[in-house]
Amino acid sequence: MHEVNIPEVLAEVTEVFERYETALQANDADTLDELFWNSPHTVRYAFTREHYYGHAAISAFRQSRPSVGTARAVGKTVITTFGRDYATTCREFERDGHHGRQSQSLVRMPEGWRIVAAHVSYMDD
Repeated sequence: MHEVNIPEVLAEVTEVFERYETALQANDADTLDELFWNSPHTVRYAFTREHYYGHAAISAFRQSRPSVGTARAVGKTVITTFGRDYATTCREFERDGHHGRQSQSLVRMPEGWRIVAAHVSYMDD
């Protein structure tokens, strides 16, 4: 079994995850593009009909997204690393009166930690 939450690995992933959060709220599409694995195998599921397969589709969405409505309040966050090369992140958030959740799978690539799969949705009734 891989060691869980090796302190220095957990610190690395936490730094990347907070960099992602900052870029998300600023609608910094270039940083968000960098943090997603540049592969046709990358997946991002979101809200009702936003299903993006591959880095190019995710990037096209990010590059065209308006810079309004991106601020949010973050809530409960769980980051777990497995060994030195794989991690998951989960976060709850509030935006525009909606309670949401997101999860990501990250893998250490030669160029650094990259998001290989992501999901975001609202939890409202």
